[in-house]
Amino acid sequence: MTTSHHAPPDKYQDIRDAVRALCAEFPDAYHRQADAQRAYPEAFVAALTKAGWMAALIPQEYGGSGLGLTEASVIMEEINRSGGNSGACHGQMYNMGTLLRHGSRAQKELYLPRIARGEWRLQSMGVTEPGTGTDTTKIKTSAVKKGDRYLVNGQKVWISRVQHSDWMILLARTTPLAEVARKSEGMSIFMVDLRQAEKSGMTVRPIPNMVNHETNELFFENLEIPAENLIGQEGQGFRYILDGLNAERTLIAAECIGDGYWFIDRITRYAKERNVFGRPIGQNQGVQFPIAQAYIELEAANLMRWQACALFDAQQSCGAQANMAKYLAAKASWEAANVCLQYHGGFGFACEYDVERKFRETRLYQVAPISTNLIYAYVAEHVLGLPRSF
Repeated sequence: MTTSHHAPPDKYQDIRDAVRALCAEFPDAYHRQADAQRAYPEAFVAALTKAGWMAALIPQEYGGSGLGLTEASVIMEEINRSGGNSGACHGQMYNMGTLLRHGSRAQKELYLPRIARGEWRLQSMGVTEPGTGTDTTKIKTSAVKKGDRYLVNGQKVWISRVQHSDWMILLARTTPLAEVARKSEGMSIFMVDLRQAEKSGMTVRPIPNMVNHETNELFFENLEIPAENLIGQEGQGFRYILDGLNAERTLIAAECIGDGYWFIDRITRYAKERNVFGRPIGQNQGVQFPIAQAYIELEAANLMRWQACALFDAQQSCGAQANMAKYLAAKASWEAANVCLQYHGGFGFACEYDVERKFRETRLYQVAPISTNLIYAYVAEHVLGLPRSF
């Protein structure tokens, strides 16, 4: 893959070069085939894991690289910019954050080195439920303590990579909503051994969807979880999860930026080569201007990504910046996707050009992991001080 004229070398160039070199071993045809077969890119994820990229955020004492969110975001960006889709593996990078920040020393020593090595995959997080969506405090899945175990009952939806994980972080109510002083209390976080759970009370139902994104509905019927799998204090789970959401949103922003640059690279190259009416289509302002506009918006989104990363790495509050970076980057990548598809004409719809695949993949991020309207609501309430709307 060529580095385009608009990517000045930065202090992360070594990471970019190394990730690009690895991604070059998995060309477009590899990702196209995985998409066509709705298959998991097993070899690609294994190569990323073996090279240590998935353990970027795990401290060195537990076998990781001990890098910051800034470096992690560069890794995600480059995967998407190279034509891949980080959605297959990004959970392995940030899901362990809850464990790292709130787990006991014994839990961290048990899980993190194995996660860092890729021996255990922690790619799933069970939060969303069919009846509650983003209204997390209303979740119905319950975990009731019986002796040295918790019994879990309920249902989750849109839980990704369950078939390609060994462990899942599960959010469940340990105290009924009616009995807590604040609705954000009374929820707890558990580590769930997925293979074990499938044999003893958890049913997994895959959800076919628009992109090759392995996601599922889960049903729990008296699933037993050992009490030692509780992370942190009982009842504090919601607060624990919030930390990780800022990391997730910022990394997703970086993935969208990678997508955006992929689309801009593709369409600028194509617009120079494609001749219609005796001239390259890129000579027409009607084609030039929307591409330039998408590029400008992408560059602006990128600046917000760096700001969110810098605040996160300095352990300062970054909720607003993480949300704004996610919003700007998802919007910019979608505009770039539309421009790329439009000016490829009919070829944009042909699978062999990969535009339609990336077009579908990047559209997800207007909706997940948080939808655009909820970002507006967050900024209105928490930044502008407007009354809470819900």
